[in-house]
Amino acid sequence: MNDVLALFAILTGIIIPLGVFTWLYYDAKNKRETLIEISKNLGNSDRVDELMALLDDRPKEPVDYRRGGVIALFVGIGLYLMGTVFLGPMLKGVGLLVAAIGVGTTIAGYMFPNDSVHLSKAVEKFEEG
Repeated sequence: MNDVLALFAILTGIIIPLGVFTWLYYDAKNKRETLIEISKNLGNSDRVDELMALLDDRPKEPVDYRRGGVIALFVGIGLYLMGTVFLGPMLKGVGLLVAAIGVGTTIAGYMFPNDSVHLSKAVEKFEEG
């Protein structure tokens, strides 16, 4: 019974990532096919560029590492507390590791701020006043 459980655990670790990659591939493929069909019916190339911008999933603003660092810090604290109350020293160690990563990410966010965000806010204030 233990061998079957171990084999199932190993296969799950392989099947889940392959399933996610396949799902993401077909999702992107459908978007590309839709864009090709729409571009065949449009004569204006500027409209095609606008449609491509609408289908783009990438974030428009830079990542704020300070926010992510604070979130990781508190997740680490939560894991540490869960290890203290329920699951023991292994989870306490994992919690401390995640908290340390959160502190490091927060510090990196303050050391290397997103200049484009600060510049755009300064430009907006200048245009208002």
